[in-house]
This record gives sequence, structure tokens and C-alpha cells, in this order.
Amino acid sequence: MSAEIFFYHLQRQPLEVALPRLLEKCLEREWRAFVQVGNPERLKGLDAQLWTFRDDSFLAHGLAGQGHDDQQPVLLSSQAISAGNGAKVRFFVDGALPHEDLSLLEGLERAILMFDGQNDDALQAARLCWKHLKEKDFPVTYWQQTGAGGWEKKA
Repeated sequence: MSAEIFFYHLQRQPLEVALPRLLEKCLEREWRAFVQVGNPERLKGLDAQLWTFRDDSFLAHGLAGQGHDDQQPVLLSSQAISAGNGAKVRFFVDGALPHEDLSLLEGLERAILMFDGQNDDALQAARLCWKHLKEKDFPVTYWQQTGAGGWEKKA
């Protein structure tokens, strides 16, 4: 069975706010997660954000290739590599796209592409990715942010 592919259209909150919340939901389900970031500079910012996104907590995580990958509940990388932590959910953010290497979707419960609704290039890339994955018979769904920061399934 193919991984479900969720397209999350960021409209009301930036990635730095929305991603930690979704990662928390993965961990609540006891799913390990891998976050593939399209930009190495952005990776540094997200790494810091996950340690400090709340005053009263943090998201334990590691950077891929820096040791103990297999023990990390959340692993981040700017490389299109296999998840060394056995992730069941893979996030593609900041220009990383799941259709560029379909082998990265093997063994996943779910893949999540988060894209910035204010960025025309990101919107176009998400549309092309959607089309490509549909042609390959992957189950895809489209989610939009609500005013409260939650998600509503639209397609």
C-alpha cells in the first residue's frame, strides 16, 4: 500500500509555527518523523525553532548524520536520504518535494508536503507535485489552514 500524501497549504501561520504542532501529533501517535528541508540555511532555523518553540517544552530531535539517528524521534535533514530513525511520517518542506525520489515514500504511513501559500513558486511546485503523484496513483489529499490554525480537508 502506498503512503498517503497530504498537501498542507500554509496560509495563516508560517512553517515555524505549524510544523512543531504537526510533529507533536506524530509523536502522540508514537510515530517517528523525518523532516526533509529544501534549504540548508532553513534547516538551521528549524533546528533551533524545535528546541525553543514553546516556553514550557521542546521537541526532541536530531540532525541526520550527526550520530544516533536511530534513536531520534524526529530527524531533520536538507538531503533526500533514507530516514535513519525508521520514520513512519516524512515531511517535505521549504522546496523539498516527494515526487523527486519516490523511493523515499516506501514504508511510510504518511508523507506531508507543506508549502507557503504566499509564494507563487511554492504553489506552482506543489501543483506539479500533486499532478505527478496522482498520475502514479498515490492517494493525495489537500488541507487548508483554518483561522484557528487547524487544518480542514478540501480535496
